[in-house]
Amino acid sequence: MAEKEQLDYTEDSIKSLDWKEHIRLRPGMYIGKLGDGSSADDGIYVLLKEVIDNCIDEYTMGNGKNVDVNINNNIISVRDFGRGIPLGKVVDVVSKINTGAKYDSKAFQKSVGLNGVGTKAVNALSNHFKVTSYRDGKEKTAEFERGNLIKEHKETATKEANGTYVEFTPDNTIFKNYHFVQEYLDNQFWNYCYLNAGLVMNLNGKRYISKNGLLDLLQRKTNEDEIRYPIIHLKGEDIEVAITHESAYGEEYYSFVNGQFTTQGGTHLAAFREAFIKTVRDFYKKDYDASDIRGSICAAISVRVQEPVFESQTKTKLGSQNVYEGGPSMRNFIGDFLTKELDNFLHKNPATADALKKRIEQNERERKELSGIRKLANERAKKANLHNKKLRDCKYHYNDEATGKEKDKIVEKAKESTIFITEGDSASGSITKARNVETQAVFSLRGKPLNCFGLTKKVVYENEEFNLLQHALNIEEGYDTLRYNNIVFATDADVDGMHIRLLLMTFFLQFFPDLVKNGHVYILETPLFRVRDKKETIYCYDEKEKQEAIKKLTGKPEITRFKGLGEISPDEFARFIGRDMKLQPVMMLPDTHIQQLLEYYMGKNTPSRQDFIIDNLKIEVDLADEATV
Repeated sequence: MAEKEQLDYTEDSIKSLDWKEHIRLRPGMYIGKLGDGSSADDGIYVLLKEVIDNCIDEYTMGNGKNVDVNINNNIISVRDFGRGIPLGKVVDVVSKINTGAKYDSKAFQKSVGLNGVGTKAVNALSNHFKVTSYRDGKEKTAEFERGNLIKEHKETATKEANGTYVEFTPDNTIFKNYHFVQEYLDNQFWNYCYLNAGLVMNLNGKRYISKNGLLDLLQRKTNEDEIRYPIIHLKGEDIEVAITHESAYGEEYYSFVNGQFTTQGGTHLAAFREAFIKTVRDFYKKDYDASDIRGSICAAISVRVQEPVFESQTKTKLGSQNVYEGGPSMRNFIGDFLTKELDNFLHKNPATADALKKRIEQNERERKELSGIRKLANERAKKANLHNKKLRDCKYHYNDEATGKEKDKIVEKAKESTIFITEGDSASGSITKARNVETQAVFSLRGKPLNCFGLTKKVVYENEEFNLLQHALNIEEGYDTLRYNNIVFATDADVDGMHIRLLLMTFFLQFFPDLVKNGHVYILETPLFRVRDKKETIYCYDEKEKQEAIKKLTGKPEITRFKGLGEISPDEFARFIGRDMKLQPVMMLPDTHIQQLLEYYMGKNTPSRQDFIIDNLKIEVDLADEATV
């Protein structure tokens, strides 16, 4: 085979793709993973972000404080009130790679999009793309289909205010069965406003505005009853931070560069974490363990730098070592800021300083109490032979070490990496046989896990199932070492399966809430029914879909009700955990009070919970009745 490939390697083997062909052939290079909208970093949100980023850049330069967005039947429109694209360059700006104003650092000193790709990618990956620029009493419109110019309108007079209007529909051959999740859109729009105080954004008539920046962000992300001290809010030139500690376990960070939400952090977040530890140690004059200082922290940091260097086109991780060319290192810039401003704040606010100290010392006591237990638990995990008995691993995850192109490949694969948590041999067997071994792993539970509500982290190490699950996820030392991007509960669609889901959610919310808050936890949706005749098979996820399938098929179709995942053959299962996998994200609304939530659902039985169960009880149709439909 190798010899044949070498013989066939001729001039005809060399191909040149134009810009839109390359984007459509390799969309992941430009917008990350495609997805169906179930994950916050799916491609449809990146497309929207690429268009809005241009509006934000206009706002930061003092041009237009309103951005209006509408999403209706998957048609997205974005209108800003900036200066408008120069009319003679409307077509070029959205259809010629490496064309734009942001190469001139004087025009866009601290912009997000510096490579001239953003709106071109949106154009190439849309069924229909329309751009109109309003500028000084004139307007110019161009329309495209999948990146191809189909109509360039002549300049005409207009009474519209200056700005740009973009309308697009994501290509449904690339983004299959996609949908927008309102909670993800809310987070996306709120983040824009937190980072640009005074900016007014409107989404389908809903208004977003922030007056206090990152202070507002942390107030939305935390609950007043769960934080240990009022939020510390510090601002300087090109830097803003907000910090508090909660009662919950884990570490939670929100990091931004030039208005871009860097979900994977980068040099700025690393510098912040390091500087925070040093400042705290110096203030209290005590060499606290780093994990004790950062334990239960919730913090946000935003920096603005010239010509930022990101590690991918989707800009989720900052790679810049300096704030600007020839300027201070990111480490020194953030370190100097915290050393001065945070130290001053703690001296001026002794009540806050005392509360922070108590939280650190509580973490210290718990860590020391757990040290012996952790050692025994680690030994038990090794003896349990985790990777042979409980975990069927995949090839790619965040901990792989590599360099160059291989590292880039692993990073992209890691975004797709998924671990299915299931119960029982039959279910885990079906998923294991059907999975993609490159990116999908399976962890098999033995029976129902323990209800851990109200218990301390000690139970994570003493309970074998929880201990092994923690080791499989590699989160003993925290969120940074998580081995899989997606944690998926795959349980049966019955009462027992629902109970297992609740017990797993209790485990994560109790001990690792940052995994839920950062959008890593999902529930796998599998079909409840299979409806088929001699020619066609339709899988249905609810009663309504089943009735529609019965009407569609001819004759009297065969109806199968899947009561358990083990009843679905591996060949069939491959359909449901592949590219079109349906995942329901486990999300926490901003005003969610974790302890109250867990008390209600997982605490001692209460009359209010009994009423809730009765009011929401679902009665299943008997299979015998289904046969007569």
